[in-house]
Amino acid sequence: MRIYDIIYKKRNKEKLSNEEIKFFISEYTKGNIAEYQASALLMAMFLNGLDSEETANLTSAMMHSGDVVDLNGIKGVKVDKHSTGGVGDTTTIVLGPLVASCNVPVAKMSGRGLGHTGGTLDKLESIPGFNISLSIEEFIEAVNRHGIAVIGQTKDIAPADKKLYALRDVTATVDDISLISASIMSKKLASGSDGIVLDVKVGSGAFLKTFDEAEALAKTMVKLGTDLGRHVIAVITNMEQPLGFAIGNSNEVIEAMDTLKGKGPEDLTELCLTLGANMLILGGKVNTLEEGKALLREKISSGQALEKFKEFVESQGGNYSIIENYSLLPKASFKVPYISEFSGYIEDLKSDDIGIASMVLGAGRAEINSKIDLSAGINFYKKIGDKVEKGDLIAELYTNDESKVEEAKELLTRSIKYSSNSTESVKLIVGIVDSNGTRRY
Repeated sequence: MRIYDIIYKKRNKEKLSNEEIKFFISEYTKGNIAEYQASALLMAMFLNGLDSEETANLTSAMMHSGDVVDLNGIKGVKVDKHSTGGVGDTTTIVLGPLVASCNVPVAKMSGRGLGHTGGTLDKLESIPGFNISLSIEEFIEAVNRHGIAVIGQTKDIAPADKKLYALRDVTATVDDISLISASIMSKKLASGSDGIVLDVKVGSGAFLKTFDEAEALAKTMVKLGTDLGRHVIAVITNMEQPLGFAIGNSNEVIEAMDTLKGKGPEDLTELCLTLGANMLILGGKVNTLEEGKALLREKISSGQALEKFKEFVESQGGNYSIIENYSLLPKASFKVPYISEFSGYIEDLKSDDIGIASMVLGAGRAEINSKIDLSAGINFYKKIGDKVEKGDLIAELYTNDESKVEEAKELLTRSIKYSSNSTESVKLIVGIVDSNGTRRY
């Protein structure tokens, strides 16, 4: 078998066999296929498309390009959650202990942030002492003992995806539904959980800008997971504005703790209840969304969710005293207010610009090897539909590099569109996709 023949076949819009796809993934992962040939095949796939069978075969080949984690040693139905990335997406830090407090085990492998989208590992590492580098054996033991553990994805999980994504990023072949789906699901399926809830973001702060695109991705990923023996639900959620108020790392941990105390932002709380209820459904704990949300609210109001967060942090070496003393988290040297120069209603927000402003202040990575400032970020206090008076506090900027403040402020100014007329607030949950189809909200 030759890579040239596979490229030629897909260039001519022919269907690739499972053997041809496995050959490509295996040989490229080993370094036996040149970058220019892999680029040519990716472009042929991008331009001519992959059908559902090809997409499933690609996902399976990428999943098996490295280790497939066996979590059978964990008692119960293991659930996981994955977000396609957004601004202020603090959900994992809330959801993990919240769902685990309902006796549904949460075994999660997470990633780091890149660009204007944050990473769960970076946020957790702002907790003094928190260790995200457990071995698989320690990971399984932690989930069995405490009901939850979160670790970094190892380099041996779907290594083909890491190589292919880097290549797609520089060859303009990122935004293809089949390639995106294979990338996400190969990692999730290799990570070993029985049930997966996908948070598919749509809007200005997300990779996908329209509902139709988000629905197509959600349907493809749900089918891939189902066909490969997992239970998958996708929740399509709005990212026209940042989620919650905090955008950064240590400030998002604070917001997560506030939410577990029952004092979090309405939108973040609503999303965590919706995602969490679906995780409980997959875990066999409840039968309906309403039943799941009611149980989760009870765990918050009783303090059991916060107690599970404390247990989770302590089990991974973190200083759980942060729960009562937020000053133990990294704190920026400069706190700068951003004041409205206009009066009116907020009609629109460019979430990606707000995320980039946080990155400029030091909270994100412009490049994969960039070092981030765990104390930097933004607290953005207004939502679409809010009335604003000139002189009102819109946001607070946190940084250790004062020279970056003006650039961040310019981005915030660019991100906000005002109107003299009242505008409607944004609906957060826009759809749920499962094996039975799509329910729009």
